[in-house]
Amino acid sequence: MKILKPSVELLWVTPDPETQIEKAGRTCYKSTSDFTLTSSREFCTRMVNSGHHAMIEHASASFRITTDRGISHEIVRHRLASYAQESTRYCNYSKEKFGGELTFIEPPDLDWWTKQAWMNSCEVAEKEYLEIISRGFSPQIARSVLPTCLKTELVMTCNFREWRHFITLRSSKAAHPQIRPIALAILRMLVKQAPSIFEDLILNKES
Repeated sequence: MKILKPSVELLWVTPDPETQIEKAGRTCYKSTSDFTLTSSREFCTRMVNSGHHAMIEHASASFRITTDRGISHEIVRHRLASYAQESTRYCNYSKEKFGGELTFIEPPDLDWWTKQAWMNSCEVAEKEYLEIISRGFSPQIARSVLPTCLKTELVMTCNFREWRHFITLRSSKAAHPQIRPIALAILRMLVKQAPSIFEDLILNKES
């Protein structure tokens, strides 16, 4: 049995996203002649501040998110995104490429007694899963004994407008304590890529 911490990896982002947004946005006003090598940040900031968020849909980003199955159920509720997720139907965790074991994401802030109870339940789930597999059943049947703290990986791709929506909801202090760090990690990475589109969120949400 392995225990991992959640993680986020930036896989891809629109090259020079602020420039791409400005070039697309200036089409609306037929003001492409006003484009300069330094005008994009001001233009994008104006789009965000005015609420003209349709223009920021012209840039996108993809992230690989490692979390537990329960949190992944919240993530994939964001409909305006594309997903690829590790499949418990087809991944046979008894195989060598998985080390013949299961991997779990530990919930935060467990006291000693609760952590022992949690680890015991994971060990039982792993034992029963491997036993069901050994009896010739498929992973899609054996997975029925697995808990929501099972580790999963998913790739999430969406445009900047939807990333703002995701971050606004999931970085809130009212959000689940395991999804909030994921949203904040994504936010920090996107601020580096397109500060004019996301810096207002990091000021509002990370405090």
